[in-house]
Amino acid sequence: MSVKPIPEGYHTLTPFLTVRNAERAIEFYKQAFGAQERGVAKGPDGKVMHAEVKIGDSVIMLSDEYPEFGALSPQSVGGSPMGLHIYIENVDAAFDRAVKAGAQVEMPVADQFWGDRYGKLKDPFGHKWSIATHVKDMSADEMKRSMDDAMSKMQKTA
Repeated sequence: MSVKPIPEGYHTLTPFLTVRNAERAIEFYKQAFGAQERGVAKGPDGKVMHAEVKIGDSVIMLSDEYPEFGALSPQSVGGSPMGLHIYIENVDAAFDRAVKAGAQVEMPVADQFWGDRYGKLKDPFGHKWSIATHVKDMSADEMKRSMDDAMSKMQKTA
């Protein structure tokens, strides 16, 4: 039997997050995003060396900080230059659940010019998340007109 180059249940791209207090992060992701814990491996010091959670159909790997190996959380490096995006059926309910679990609102949920109902959060561990429900399919021309209208309105209020 041949071995699959991408293991069953994984996608081509799998994010790996470094956090302070991975056990707490796993519980937050369960409460905020409905994550399911897939497994946790701890080192002799009790810190999480590797854990996996599944959100929807996607796996996210995570670990505690290990500065000696260059594994630092956004809190240690002063923020994160990247974010994670979740498409979900009910963005408003998911966003509210994440805020109640401890996420900070960076951009409230609103209908956006590209056809998504979309909002942005920062989790208690410094990682940025955007959450959306796709509500309207648009052609490239429709999206361009919608973007131009949105930018025009922004300029008028600035």
